Parts: sequence; C-alpha cells; structure tokens
Amino acid sequence: MQPTQTPYCGPAPHPGDLWSSWNFDPLLIAVFAAMAVGAFAMSSTGVRQAARSPYGAMAVLVLLIAFVSPVCAVASALFSARIVHHLLLVAAAAPLLALALPARFGRMPLSATFLAHTVLMWTWHAPLPYEWALSSVPVYWLMELSLFFSAFAMWQGIFAARAGPALGALLGSIVQMGMLGALLTFATRPLYEAHATTTLPFGLTPLGDQQLAGLLMWVPAALPYLAVALVIAWKLFGRAEPFASPKAR
Repeated sequence: MQPTQTPYCGPAPHPGDLWSSWNFDPLLIAVFAAMAVGAFAMSSTGVRQAARSPYGAMAVLVLLIAFVSPVCAVASALFSARIVHHLLLVAAAAPLLALALPARFGRMPLSATFLAHTVLMWTWHAPLPYEWALSSVPVYWLMELSLFFSAFAMWQGIFAARAGPALGALLGSIVQMGMLGALLTFATRPLYEAHATTTLPFGLTPLGDQQLAGLLMWVPAALPYLAVALVIAWKLFGRAEPFASPKAR
C-alpha cells in the first residue's frame, strides 16, 4: 500500500535538488530535547559531566547528519538511504551517546535490551510497518525513537557488562543484522511499495536499491560492532587499558 501522506522528511527529491534538501523543521528541537531527557533519565551521568564528553558532541553531530542534512530527504526516495539513516542512529549515535552517558545502577539486563532491539529492527524493516511509518508522522517518530533508544540501552549494557556477555551481544547484533541484510539482498522482488517509483531518478531500480540496502546492512553495518568487540577482546587478554566511559576514567 502506498503511503497516503508525505513522509516526514518530505517527498522524494530529484537528485539535482538534493543538496538544497535540508530539514530545519522546528519539531526537531522538541524531538532532540525529548531524546536528551530520555537519555539522561537512563544514565547515571549529570549534565555538566556529559557536556565535557567528546562522545556526546560526536553523537549530536551524527544526529544532525541523520535528521537535518539531505540524508533525511534522500531516505524518502531510497530504501538504501533509509538504512544508512537507521545505521547512523543505532550503530553510531547510540554507542557514542552510551559512552557519554553510562547506564545507571539497576539497568535492564543486556539480554533483554539485545532482544528488544533485535525485535524492533526486524519489525520496522518489515514492509507493512515500514510503509505505515512513512504514511504517518507520529508513527515515523515512533520508529525512529524506538530504534534509537533500544540501541542506546543495548550499548549502555555492552559497555557496562563483563567481556563475555558484551561479546555475545555484539556477535548477536552482527548475526541478526547480517541475516536481515541477506534477506534484503537475495529477495527476488521489491518488498517496499513506497519506493516503487522513487529510485529511478537516482539510477537504481527498486530491486537494486533494496539489494544495496541489504549489502549495507550486511557488511558495513557490522564494522562498529566488530570494532568494539576487538577492543573488548584486546582488553580481555590484557594488551590494552580497560575500555571505560569518561566517568570511569
């Protein structure tokens, strides 16, 4: 079913208009404020301490790229751009913010946050929920915020956990995202009607765009998780200083 409303980031842009497609919606201020309140509520770090963390500043920069830059607009045209957008949230902004805002005492078990994030990743990238999110601004933000906060909680748990559970969650994330990526890559037909007519101006067929999205989720998406796993493994064998958040240093 085609979306009945314009997607939050606007209609699919023409490639020639892409660099003028910046998003300065005032609603973003409220959304970013809500994200900040939620992140601090999940953390044991105060505002002043978090403000001194370079990880927090980098997380804000990533969020600006995801929502303000033309990445937001091109995601209305290309499913592969939507995957890039989501990976910026869950594999870049979320871990950076988790380093700046460590989990408070009594956090959810890592296994629970991993399971919740996995379910949400698969749910929101299924065709029907995805089409629903593109047809409704409230549902769009439900998708974005649930993906971000589930990833943020999982990364908080990874950075606070012992090496074994942390490596398990990282490996599990690589596997589940790889499986989703493989499913998209090897699908024999386009699955997302919202992009049935929006990819051709960018030189991609709907199926080619979907396969590119699958490859992005299958390979590049694994790199942040693999990098953190290598750091934890290095620490485990005593060859580097402990990996710690700014508060613990």
